[in-house]
Amino acid sequence: MPTKVVIGAQWGDEGKGKTIDILAGKADVVVRTSGGNNAGHTLKVDDVTYKLHVMPSGILYPDTLNIIGCGVVVDPKVLLEEIDGFESKGISTKNLMIDSRAHVIMPYHIELDGLSEIARGKGDIGTTKKGIGPCYMDKAERCGIRMSDLIDKEKFSEKVRENLAIKNKMIELVYGGTPLDADAIINEYNEYADRLRGYVCDTIPILYEAVESDKEVLFEGAQGILLDIDIGTYPYVTSSHPISGGVCVGSGIGPKAIDECIGILKGYTTRVGNGPFPTELDDAVGEAIRQKGFEFGTTTGRPRRTGWFDAVIARYAVRTSSLTSIVFNKIDPLGGLDKIKLCVAYDKNGEITKDFPPTLEELAECKPVYEEMDGWKEDISNIKEFDKLPEAAKKYILRVEELIGCKITSIGVGPGRDQNIER
Repeated sequence: MPTKVVIGAQWGDEGKGKTIDILAGKADVVVRTSGGNNAGHTLKVDDVTYKLHVMPSGILYPDTLNIIGCGVVVDPKVLLEEIDGFESKGISTKNLMIDSRAHVIMPYHIELDGLSEIARGKGDIGTTKKGIGPCYMDKAERCGIRMSDLIDKEKFSEKVRENLAIKNKMIELVYGGTPLDADAIINEYNEYADRLRGYVCDTIPILYEAVESDKEVLFEGAQGILLDIDIGTYPYVTSSHPISGGVCVGSGIGPKAIDECIGILKGYTTRVGNGPFPTELDDAVGEAIRQKGFEFGTTTGRPRRTGWFDAVIARYAVRTSSLTSIVFNKIDPLGGLDKIKLCVAYDKNGEITKDFPPTLEELAECKPVYEEMDGWKEDISNIKEFDKLPEAAKKYILRVEELIGCKITSIGVGPGRDQNIER
């Protein structure tokens, strides 16, 4: 069964969009399995840049089926804006399907997300304030509204009124906010439902049939393994499972259906939001990497924190997501540096460890143990073969491969579809 999973193997923003786009061109089905519009993929095709937030990346290919799986949380307004944007550019969305089990982000989720972040003060998590976390909270509390509810006007109205009676008390009495109007929400979302109804269905039998028929199925991940709610840098994480295991629960297929797990890394490390970051570069080098790598969020535009490559994190990703290969993106922004540092282990209060710690407190105590390697000055953005890379770049890549214990099969040397070196 030719099924592939693509996940971020750091804190997200590793350049998954380009890899997913390349693989999507060969896929029969592309499935988004977790998260919401708090994440995004940037695709560059024929000098046109597309920013995707909820839409699966196969939408650019007219013969590809695109599924938003049951593990995704959907903001109908944002999704419709994406649909309209693609349709206005002549890209059809007729091959889009939304699983009826996917949960709906409601206005009170967005309101509570923002108010709770303000209330945390200096201890804020750094969320995108798009309602993702509160939506997953309702899902776990079993009071969530699913896509099947959204397209059933009577059921939807009943659930909104029931939920809002509680949510408004939280908004007003706990956070001092302004209560929301149920009728306004119902009327607005009924309009969304009318437009989305034709996309909503039970996608699990369709996906199962595709897998059993040996069709090319691509499961695209959002964010990265360190943002996983269980194995990530809790509490500075997302509310879902952006690891390979999350693909199964977020799509409805079993683990035996997965052939390959491809991890996406980049030549350095970045993260958005708060929390410890052992290799962070809060200096001119970090800023240079940020600018050369254009490290600003697809969804929020926020500048990303930058740091040297962390092999401890990468090994953790290989182990926890059973990665079978690595795409090593964005080594080009490192060009021009005299020396490049590579974190090979952590010094935790005098003890050297190569294992990623389970708690935030332990991570905060960790100092990076670096190896220093020579940099390169040459422009590598148009190189197509590994052997033609500068010697320093080749040594860097091979050392990373050795440290993380997983084969690097592709190297990204620029943002374009064709700026890759296959090994």
